[in-house]
Amino acid sequence: MKDKIKAAVLGSFIADALALGVHWVYNTRVIDKKFGRVDGYLDPLTSYHKGKRAGEQTHYGDQMQVLMESIATVPGFDLEDFSMRWQTLFESYTGYLDGATKDTLHNLSAGKDINACGSASDDLAGASRIAPLFSVYPDNLENLVAAARRQTAFTHNNTDVTAVAEFLARTTAAVLAGANPLEAVDSVVDGHFKGNVIEMLVMDGLDSQEMDTRQEIADFGQACSVEAALPGVIHLIARYTDHFKEALVENIMAGGDSAARGMPVAMVLGAHLGMGAIPGSWLEGLASREHVEQLLP
Repeated sequence: MKDKIKAAVLGSFIADALALGVHWVYNTRVIDKKFGRVDGYLDPLTSYHKGKRAGEQTHYGDQMQVLMESIATVPGFDLEDFSMRWQTLFESYTGYLDGATKDTLHNLSAGKDINACGSASDDLAGASRIAPLFSVYPDNLENLVAAARRQTAFTHNNTDVTAVAEFLARTTAAVLAGANPLEAVDSVVDGHFKGNVIEMLVMDGLDSQEMDTRQEIADFGQACSVEAALPGVIHLIARYTDHFKEALVENIMAGGDSAARGMPVAMVLGAHLGMGAIPGSWLEGLASREHVEQLLP
């Protein structure tokens, strides 16, 4: 299991870094024209991530690294420690500040408690950064779920986003325990999300698995919200279950918020396929690799 946890964690960082180059480019023809098929790290095309370089993280990945540093320092997930490190990150941050980050910082400065300071954002990104939690809760599912929900709510205090965090945590845990990703998705939905909006979004993704990825993600919506992004995540997991590289490349080529979609896709498929599925060039070019590996238990 250790190899697959490592793949889930490193895979998430890789997915975020791969997306950096064309993150939030919604016109896929621009991606085609400028880069052809994006299968490696690029300097960012847009001004959103000004100053970042190929192989580095978006602001999502930077927050995931803060989470990893926190859980490597204190036993288990500690919201107070995580919140302090998160606030320190943004004290002099030169990267992009999204709406959820700005709202959370505002709420904290207004004196809101760390248990109630999260924005109302429905962006998937808050639930996309949970992979490091598997390194500290490999055998305690309920503690894992609680930590996933709490770290998500810290910045995205939205019912649907925290539910997605739980769904992704339970699904990845089932995959690490030996389930095929599609079996894991089905069992988690049946056991915990029947009749819920999560079931509807997951079913939309599963129903699209034989369809063209770019078209399906365009139809779902390339944007950041759970409603748009979660079906795309499920489509990628279902269509490329045994093809880690292809899943992440096709995700990027579909445009939009490819970082938030790619991180959970890589987490699930990394847990399924292990380190052997990750291209060596992606590992070598990942700026945070050495630091992340040092933090892994």
